[in-house]
Amino acid sequence: MKADLEDLRKRIDLLDESLVRLLNSRAACALEIGRLKREMGIPIYQPTREAEVLKNVQQVNTGPLDQEAIKRLFERIIDEARHLERIAEEVQLKKESS
Repeated sequence: MKADLEDLRKRIDLLDESLVRLLNSRAACALEIGRLKREMGIPIYQPTREAEVLKNVQQVNTGPLDQEAIKRLFERIIDEARHLERIAEEVQLKKESS
C-alpha cells in the first residue's frame, strides 16, 4: 500500500514538472502577445478572448475536475498571462525611452 502511495507521488511529481514546462511555454506566448498588442495598439485586457479561452478549456475537460474548478484554474492562468503582457509593454516602453 505504501509503495502505491509513493508511486502515485512520483507520478504527481513528474506531472508537476510537465505542468511547469507547459505553463512557462504558455507564458512565453503571452509575452510575445503582449509585444504584438503593444505594436498594434490593442488593449491588454480582451474579455471576449478570455471568455473564448474559458469556453474552450471547459469543452475539453473530461474530469475529474468539474467545470467550475477548470474555470477557476484558467482564470488564474489568464490573470498571470495578462500580467506578463503588461510587463512586456512596460519593458518595451522603458527601451523606447532609453
